[in-house]
Amino acid sequence: MRARRALLYMPGDEMKKIVKATTLGVDSICMDMEDGVALNRKQIARSTIVEALKALDFGQSERLARINQVDSNLASLDLEAVLPAHPDGIVVPKVENGEQLRWVSQQVDGYEKKYNWQTRSIYMIAIIETARAIVNLQEIATASPRLEALIFGAEDLAGEIGAVRTWEAWEVFYARSAVVTYAAAFQLQAIDMVNLDFQDLDRLKEECIRGMQMGFVGKQVIHPNQVNPVQDAFTPGEEAIHQAKRIIDEFQEHQKVGVGAFSMDGKLVDAPVVKIAEQVLARARAAGKI
Repeated sequence: MRARRALLYMPGDEMKKIVKATTLGVDSICMDMEDGVALNRKQIARSTIVEALKALDFGQSERLARINQVDSNLASLDLEAVLPAHPDGIVVPKVENGEQLRWVSQQVDGYEKKYNWQTRSIYMIAIIETARAIVNLQEIATASPRLEALIFGAEDLAGEIGAVRTWEAWEVFYARSAVVTYAAAFQLQAIDMVNLDFQDLDRLKEECIRGMQMGFVGKQVIHPNQVNPVQDAFTPGEEAIHQAKRIIDEFQEHQKVGVGAFSMDGKLVDAPVVKIAEQVLARARAAGKI
């Protein structure tokens, strides 16, 4: 899978902001038709996104379109508009069960057949942001082979369960952990919650580190100022890459002589430590560091 260190939301009805996003070198650009767009501007957002997909050079950035909630009467209109322009992926908000993702996948199937596109050339990313979604995570994670990632939406979840959002985020810790765990169990990427304070970059970096330590591969961002700090935080540094290579090299040498666990720099190295090192190198490759 590709690097998704930062997933930047841009309102779909504002071409100027979408153009700006294409200059940032961000891993993923999500053009929004849902919460970021007023009800009376939904059609403008659809046509603007189609124009952007056809006319703009996104460089290496992933081109995503977020539709409205499947159970609304807007999702069909969103897909009818943007799918012929072939975005890289569809972001599905407020997913609560597998049937919702299967419905979206069926709509995409129709366009892939109509235009003779490669099967699963358009993938899906699901936003997990309700209590029911947390309860149904296994069903959601296994709903469709198009699904590549789960996004954790802390704000909507907190509002639904009546929690008070705090900097420490313990009120959503269970759900946040569940998203990472189920994503890993079914070979999906996990993308962490948004930080609404786009001016406090120091706190943003701390939150990124916590997310990375939990197992998230990236984070949602809402402002261009957040892109570089977030992508830097989710990119392994030179020291981490060097250490990961050492661990794997030493492990392979010890395997040749029949030794499974060994000591390196005064610490035990065994299979789980090697797996973590392999994940570090995988993230570095995805980010173009090696």
